[in-house]
Amino acid sequence: MHETHLKDENADLLSSYTIPEKFYQCICKNSDFSDPFSSAFFTPNDVSFFPILNSTAQNLRCLMPSVPKPELIFTPKTEPHVQASVICAKQLNIQLRVRSGGHDYEGLSYISEMGSPFVIVDLSKLRGIDVNIEENSAWAQAGATVGEVYYRISQKSKTLGFPAGLCTSLGIGGHITGGAYGSMMRKFGLGVDNVIDARIINANGTILDRKSMGEDLFWAIRGGGGASFGIILSWKMKLVTIPSTVTVFTVPKTLEEGATKILYRWQQVADKIDDGLFMRVVINVVDKKNVKGERTVQTAYNSLFLGNADRLLQIMNESFPELGLTKKDCTEMSWIESILYIAGFPTNTPPEVLLQGKPTFKNYFKAKSDFVKEPIPESGLEGLWKRLLEEDSPLMIWNPYGGMMANISESATPFPHRKGVIFKIQYLTMWNEPNQESTTKHVDWIRRLYNYMTSYASMFPREAYVNYRDLDLGINKNDNSNSSFAQASVWGNKYFNNNFNRLVQIKTNVDPENFFRFEQSIPVLPLTSTMKRKAKRNHH
Repeated sequence: MHETHLKDENADLLSSYTIPEKFYQCICKNSDFSDPFSSAFFTPNDVSFFPILNSTAQNLRCLMPSVPKPELIFTPKTEPHVQASVICAKQLNIQLRVRSGGHDYEGLSYISEMGSPFVIVDLSKLRGIDVNIEENSAWAQAGATVGEVYYRISQKSKTLGFPAGLCTSLGIGGHITGGAYGSMMRKFGLGVDNVIDARIINANGTILDRKSMGEDLFWAIRGGGGASFGIILSWKMKLVTIPSTVTVFTVPKTLEEGATKILYRWQQVADKIDDGLFMRVVINVVDKKNVKGERTVQTAYNSLFLGNADRLLQIMNESFPELGLTKKDCTEMSWIESILYIAGFPTNTPPEVLLQGKPTFKNYFKAKSDFVKEPIPESGLEGLWKRLLEEDSPLMIWNPYGGMMANISESATPFPHRKGVIFKIQYLTMWNEPNQESTTKHVDWIRRLYNYMTSYASMFPREAYVNYRDLDLGINKNDNSNSSFAQASVWGNKYFNNNFNRLVQIKTNVDPENFFRFEQSIPVLPLTSTMKRKAKRNHH
């Protein structure tokens, strides 16, 4: 009697600790972490909790008061601290969310709608970059931004680069897990096509590199989406050779200036033109010139050419004279300057700005994506303009494919959108009012637009880009039921097409207990746990 009473007291003592306290004690026990709690652990009562939570969160919609907040944010200083966080989250049975750069479009690296308490492991202190010019490679830790990586490469060489994202504040850790496209993709493919090694932490808290994880898992993390297979600590990138002079231009055309016909023509050439030319189209709504209070649609041809202006003009005159590109539209510059240009920094911004790792803007937004395999007719474009003009701040980005993208097979990495894609569309709507009515209004608009575009987009499946995370496509329910695989197949096939089943096999092998789980994580195969239990029983 007396003994049980003591046991109860101990249990009470333990349960009176909060999740943050238990987590801190567990981290100290399972790593060399010995600093005070306040040096790396932040709870909602701390003054610095919201500044840290908000620091890299890109989508303000995911920071609204109604959105669930973590019990704790942990900012590990070393890789073993990250290992301990996996061990401790398992021991304490709490969800882990891992954030490298905070750009998840649905905020899934820092929020959870799955109902149970969660902790954020924020990797922003792990941002080392090591560029090795002798072997044309670089290692970058997950918390480094894409812009920092580009800057460090450019410091060492004027003729080496890396083909990843256009937005410079992306965290490289999460960015590459989804594919990582940018303005050199038609020449060199995606970030994942140029990664040669990685260090990750698996569901047992073990650090693995390419050799120890094996080729299956190494395949899965290069395009299978973040956070399903482990925590990326760092990537090793193969650098690519670029000319010391590149050329950029931005040519805007409004509806009054013939935008519809020119864009129809762009669809015939964008994926077939010289693979050193990346010519994307940024489409938004602007005020009409000289007409007060009236708006029109503007299409801006925003481009990078890996070469000089004379060669570019030659290519454009041959393949796309309709745009009317002239010598004075073109600016020659270095590759690192073109990074700043395409990212939208003001002219003459020094490249050192990239070391700040700060986004150029933050707002409330909702996004969706499509892949287009047949040109959209002019009548289809006109219907699109009508819908864009109904919205306050719509944005569409049409991103050309072809070139190297058509030469890499659909199954080379989990990223399946390769041959046959003319361009990818990113749809965005942005707003500034932090209330639910605004959110509902704008989200409804973009869903209707997506609906309108159905007949012009890819079909069976209607493909989508995993790094433009879209929870409208479906979410995992918080259970490991047999139906979860069927539910996940709906969005899984859109993101990964025929690669989804292989991702599920690999997930089932490396994380059978589904520890790395979130709203759109790769599911484990149903029945595996019960079958294992049965197998064990029969064995005995």
